[in-house]
Amino acid sequence: MSRENDFSRLELDLQGCLANYGYFRGLLEPSTKLLVLVKANAYGHGAVEFASMMQQAGADYLAVALPVEGVELRQAGISLPILVLTAGTDFFEEIIDNRLEPGIPNLDTLKALVEKLESRRIENYPIHIKLDTGMHRLGFMPSELPALLSYLKDCRAVKVKSVYSHLAAAEDPAQDEFTLGQVRMFEEGAAAVSDALGYMPMRHLLNSAGIERFPQYQYDMVRLGIGIYGISALPGVRLTPVASLKVKVLQVKKLSASDGTVGYSRRGKIPAGGMEIATIPVGYADGLDRRLGCGAVSFSVNGKRAKTVGNICMDMCMIDVTGLGVKVGDTVTVFGEDPTVAELAQILGTIPYEILTSVPRRIERIVRR
Repeated sequence: MSRENDFSRLELDLQGCLANYGYFRGLLEPSTKLLVLVKANAYGHGAVEFASMMQQAGADYLAVALPVEGVELRQAGISLPILVLTAGTDFFEEIIDNRLEPGIPNLDTLKALVEKLESRRIENYPIHIKLDTGMHRLGFMPSELPALLSYLKDCRAVKVKSVYSHLAAAEDPAQDEFTLGQVRMFEEGAAAVSDALGYMPMRHLLNSAGIERFPQYQYDMVRLGIGIYGISALPGVRLTPVASLKVKVLQVKKLSASDGTVGYSRRGKIPAGGMEIATIPVGYADGLDRRLGCGAVSFSVNGKRAKTVGNICMDMCMIDVTGLGVKVGDTVTVFGEDPTVAELAQILGTIPYEILTSVPRRIERIVRR
């Protein structure tokens, strides 16, 4: 049963998503594969819904952070190859049973996987070798490659599907010298792996910002993350925001100055001329940061902006709709085209990723076609 008329929803714009996909696809050579990141519930957009859209769009690969995320996609019928970026060592049974492809950042993880594969008499299982080229989070340091390559030389349990690394600051022109150093280190590491194995695995280094700013290093595949969701690293490029968080007005009240205040801790002060407030069903349990209360941000309703009033509550907040003709059931856009998630991020001094991934699963995702 459709819940489209429920009072809280995250709308996903399929056509906007496809437009963003087309933009990034157009920056690549026809032979370059495109991997789309759907980790963290597809950056808050809904993993199953978004993975289905990417499968329809023609993506070559998907990537998740954790095995459980890949299992969810398989159970939903997603058939694309899925790279697990943070495979760990405790869920190899689930990885193997669901045909997931683990990223391997160190020799201990590889040995644990091989032990499991050998116990099940599995050979040539696809893995992806992660190189640390300067992010210093996960991956093989250059000094660790000889031991890795020596181990892989006689290992029949696995097949290296790709070698990859992660750029730390591809979006920042001031860091380009560092980024180019990462490129050189990656090429050296990938060449060493290829020479030792006797074949060339796929190579992938570029993230969304890297695709836009360093397309000459696209190699065999690129990893598209925040860009597909509508955020560009280039100031002159306007992508389509894919997600719009929309809620419906629960109640409208006309308050006079004698009514005093609105909300917890009496932070919302009613002006001398009174005000009209609307209560909407979105709060900090829905990812709406409490710092956005007390007029720090305004949402869109009936084509006008309405500022928050008082503190953000757990499940609700109030907005000033004085003179806007708002009634119960009207739609309020928390973020989307207006205001954008980038605007909210700027107010909070954070990045769009944090806001998008904060939208919980209790908010229904609806694909607009």
